[in-house]
Amino acid sequence: MTLNRLTLALAAVFAAQPVFAAEPFVVKDIRVEGIQRTEAGTVFSYLPVKVGDTMTDEKTEAAIKALYATGFFKDVRLEARDGVLIVSVAERPSIAKITLNGIKEFSQDDLKKGLKETGLAEGRVLDRSLLDKAEQELRRQYFNRGKYAVQITSTLTPLERNRVAVQFDVVEGKSAKIRQINVVGNHAFKEKQLLKEFKSTTPGWLTWYTKTDQYSKSRLAGDIEALRSFYLNRGYLEFNVDSTQVEISPDKQDIYITVNVTEGPQYKVSDVKLAGQTLVPEAELKKLITIKQGEVFARDRLTETTKKIGDRLGNDGYAFANVNAVPDLDKEKHTVAFTLFVDPGRRVYVQRVNVTGNTKTRDEVVRREVRQMEGAYYDADKINLSRDRLNRLGYFNEVNIETPAVEGTTDQVDVNINVTEKSTGSVMLGAGFSSSEGLVLSGSISQSNVFGTGNRLSAQINSGSVNKVYALSYTNPYYTIDGISLGYDVYRRDVDATALNSVSPYKTSTYGAGVRFGLPVSERDFLSLGLTYEQTSITLTSASPWPYQNFCGNAVGCDNDTVRLDTGWSRDTRDSYLFPTKGLLQRVAAEIGTPAGSLQYYKLTFQHQQYFPLSKRFTLMLNGEVGYGEGYGNNTNLPFYKNFYAGGSSSVRGFRNGTLGPKDINGDALGGNERIVGNAELFFPLPGVKDEQSLRMSAFFDAGATFGPFDVNGQYGTFAIGDLRYSAGLAILWVSPLGPLKFSLAEPLAKKSGDKTEMFQFTLGTVF
Repeated sequence: MTLNRLTLALAAVFAAQPVFAAEPFVVKDIRVEGIQRTEAGTVFSYLPVKVGDTMTDEKTEAAIKALYATGFFKDVRLEARDGVLIVSVAERPSIAKITLNGIKEFSQDDLKKGLKETGLAEGRVLDRSLLDKAEQELRRQYFNRGKYAVQITSTLTPLERNRVAVQFDVVEGKSAKIRQINVVGNHAFKEKQLLKEFKSTTPGWLTWYTKTDQYSKSRLAGDIEALRSFYLNRGYLEFNVDSTQVEISPDKQDIYITVNVTEGPQYKVSDVKLAGQTLVPEAELKKLITIKQGEVFARDRLTETTKKIGDRLGNDGYAFANVNAVPDLDKEKHTVAFTLFVDPGRRVYVQRVNVTGNTKTRDEVVRREVRQMEGAYYDADKINLSRDRLNRLGYFNEVNIETPAVEGTTDQVDVNINVTEKSTGSVMLGAGFSSSEGLVLSGSISQSNVFGTGNRLSAQINSGSVNKVYALSYTNPYYTIDGISLGYDVYRRDVDATALNSVSPYKTSTYGAGVRFGLPVSERDFLSLGLTYEQTSITLTSASPWPYQNFCGNAVGCDNDTVRLDTGWSRDTRDSYLFPTKGLLQRVAAEIGTPAGSLQYYKLTFQHQQYFPLSKRFTLMLNGEVGYGEGYGNNTNLPFYKNFYAGGSSSVRGFRNGTLGPKDINGDALGGNERIVGNAELFFPLPGVKDEQSLRMSAFFDAGATFGPFDVNGQYGTFAIGDLRYSAGLAILWVSPLGPLKFSLAEPLAKKSGDKTEMFQFTLGTVF
C-alpha cells in the first residue's frame, strides 16, 4: 500500500481526527465504489472535491465528514491511485417493512404516521439513533395513556439487497390508576371541596369511559391552575403551590399525587381607582368595574373588569388598549387596593376585511353580514356582532375572526374572517314510536344556501297515512340591499285524522299560496308580514265529535276559503344558530283570517327563550310559549282544524304528539284555543367527548297542555295549573355527517288517566 493510500484509509477510520497526507496531489478523476441504491451523482453532489482540485489533508477530512453526514453510509474510505480519487462506501440498509405487534391502545396507522415524523419509515435509510428515538416516542405515547409498565422491544431482521425489516414488539400492560390525591396545607376549605376543581380523579363508575383516573402531566398542570384560580377568586392573594409529588407503585399500577399548598390570609378590597389616559368619561368606565370596595377579592371579577374597559375602548377604535391592575397590599390589615392604569394606545383603523374558507358561499353573502366597515375605526362591538350574525346564518360550522396589525403601520389592522362551511342541504326525516301507530315518518328536502347565494329553497313531502303534505317554499333574505326579505309559499296539505287512535276523526284538504316580507328593524329585531290564500275542504264521518259537526252545520263536511294575514316581530340575540350558549329569542306572531274570506278568526302566539351560560361547559335554556285563538264576525269559535296542540318532541316530551288537551267522548284529542308550554333544559357536553361543536347532551323538564271549551270531561275547559302535564328526561343532539339527529328519553310526570305516553322520541336526517 502506498503512503497516500495508507493515510487516506486511516482518515476513513478516524474521520473526526485531522488527516495527514504525505503530499498533495491533483485529482485527475473520481471513481465511486460500493453503491447499490444511491446514485453516483448524489455522492458527487455531497463530495467537496472536484476533478482538477488539489487533494490535501484538509479536503480529505472534509470529504469524509460530508459523506458521513448524509446518513446514507455506515463506512466511507478514500484512496488515491495514480491521481484517481477512489471513494469506497458501504451503504446503510434501507427499511423494507415496519411491523408493530401487540398494539391495542392505538391505531397502527396513527403510530406509523408518528414514527414517520421521527424519520423512521418504510423506504428510508435505517439510522439506529432514530430507532432509539422511535422507541422513546412509542414509550411516551403509552405513558400519556397511563401505561407505565409498557415494554417495547425492537428487532432488526436483515433481508436481501441490503434491506432490513424493523419489528416493534409491545407488551402494553395495564393502565396505572390514580389511587389517591391529597392536598396538604389547606385550612380554609375541605380537601373534598378542593378536589372538585380537579379533572384528575380516582377510579369511579364512569372513569372507564372518561379516563380521568389515568395520570396525565398536562391534566395535572391544569388541575393545579384550577386550584390556584379557586383560591385567588376567594381572596387568597398569597396562595402558593409549594410542591407537587407524583409517586408510582413498584408494580407501576398505582399512582399517588400529593399537592402541598400555602393558603395565606384572605384579602378584601379597600379601594379601586382609575389612572392613565381613559379618553372615555370616568363615570362611564366606573360602571364597568365589577369588583367593589369592601368585598372579598376575586381575580375573575378583576379580569372581567379589565376586559370590559378594554372592550369599551375598543368600541372607539382603540384596538390595542391595555388595562393593567396594579395591587397595593396591606399585609397587616389584609386588604388590597387596585389602581387600574389605562393605556389606550393609538386609535386604529381597519384597512381590509378579508374573507377566506368560503368555497361554496359567495363573498357577498358573508360580507353583507359584516358590520365592521373597511376604512372605519376599529369597533369591537361591531366585530362581535358580525361573528354572531355569521353564526346565526347556519351555513358554517365555525367562524373565526382575527384582527392582525398591518405590517409597517402602527394604526391599522385587517379583519380576517375565516369560515368553515358545512352542508346546508338536507333531507329530513321525523320518526316516533307508539303502540297504536307504530312508526310514523315524515320528510322534507331543503337547501338553505342555494348555489351559495344565501337564498333558501325547501320542499316538504309527507306521504304518511295521517299527514300528506306537498309544499314548496323560496326565500330571498336580501331582496333589497337593506335586508328586506321576500318569500313565496305554495302547498297542499291533506290531514286524515281518522287514521289515528289518539285524535278525533276528520279529514281536510287544503290548497294555499302566499307571499311574505321580512323587515329588519335593527340588528336584533325583525318584523314579518305575509298574505296567504287558502281553500279548505272538510270531510266528516259519523264518528266525528259534535264540535266538528257544529262547525260545518252537518255531519258530512263543508268547504271554506281564507285570506290569511300573518304578521310578527322577533328579537334574536343568541350567539349561535345551532348550539347557543347565551342570548335570547323572542317572538310575537298573529295569524288573522280576514273578512275577505269566509273564515274570520285570529291566533296570537308569544315565545320567550333565553340561554344562560353557567360555565364554559354548561348552559341553561328556559323557554316559555303561550297561544290564544278565537273566532270573530260570523265565527264564534276558532276553526277546529286551526286548534293548538301540545305533547311530543317539540313541546312536552314523553307524551304522544298532540294529545295533551281537550278530548272527545272516545278519549281522542280535540286540540284547543289556548296553549301553554314551558321548558327548562341544561345543556352540557357528552362525558368524555371532546367535540363540543357537533354533539351535546341535555337534561330537561317540560310542562304544558292545551285548553278549550269542548272537553267532555271538563278537565281542559279553561286554563288550570292542575291540568298541566310534566315530564323530565335526557336528550342528545348530534350534528352528524349524515345530518342532525336528536334523541330524547322522557319520563312523564303527574300522569293522569287517559294520557297517552311515548317515552322514546327522535328525529333524524341525512345531508347531501
